[in-house]
Amino acid sequence: MRPSILLQYALPHRLLTRVVYWATRRTWRPWKDFLIGQITRRYRVDLTEAKTADFAAYPHFNAFFTRELKAGARPLDPDPAALLCPADGRISQSGPIEAGRIFQAKGQSFTAAELLGDEAEAAAYADGHFATVYLSPRDYHRVHMPLAGELVSTLHVPGRLFSVAPFAVADIPRLFARNERLVCHFRGEHGPFAVVMVGAMLVSSVSTVWGDLEIPPYASKPSPKDYRGRGLHLARGAEMGRFNMGSTVIVLLPRGGGRFEGLIPEQPVRMGQRVGTLPG
Repeated sequence: MRPSILLQYALPHRLLTRVVYWATRRTWRPWKDFLIGQITRRYRVDLTEAKTADFAAYPHFNAFFTRELKAGARPLDPDPAALLCPADGRISQSGPIEAGRIFQAKGQSFTAAELLGDEAEAAAYADGHFATVYLSPRDYHRVHMPLAGELVSTLHVPGRLFSVAPFAVADIPRLFARNERLVCHFRGEHGPFAVVMVGAMLVSSVSTVWGDLEIPPYASKPSPKDYRGRGLHLARGAEMGRFNMGSTVIVLLPRGGGRFEGLIPEQPVRMGQRVGTLPG
């Protein structure tokens, strides 16, 4: 096993992540401007797309990291039958869910039941489709609806906080099914679908538009929330949540509920672009 992978197992994941959570919310101007400047230069962040390009306007680094974009910066594909990309980033993998298993990387896979933390919920996706989108530090970090749906429930699943960078995804078995994550279940026109926001080392904080800060606190056991009957409908392309720092989004579709098409690993994608097709 490579040293970089051994280090992933040895590091105190949650302690380091808590330190970063604290540091990225400090409002001392020299500190937060330094962090913003470092990320902007190192990752060549395009600030021309941001609603606010002025460093001073952000109270802390996390406010910059989860920045809003200008109106029209991410136009939605106009075809109502188009599945939309939920986030900016790169495609990690996509394709069919074969016998309930989701492909992670060469030689690596995990089950939909492991990812969702629920065997019964996973049954709907046994022969469906999935897409995994990796968000890097340079990307827009808000997550949007790939199609319209009503929020049914969420499940906060406890776990590790391995890096989700490509080197770790390639070598750590079942990584996405082991990391702390928020599973969001929706009901759409063509049946159920799930959007899973996966945490990672240093970047595990997740917020939603309906519940605000969901992670942290970190879970010691699976924590479900039932939203049935509350009428929480989110439109196609609407913001559903954000990563306070970045990570990975996985979308699951049931058999007959649509499919992802024309996607290859490492392909750059943007929120709102067409990544698949809904049933006719």
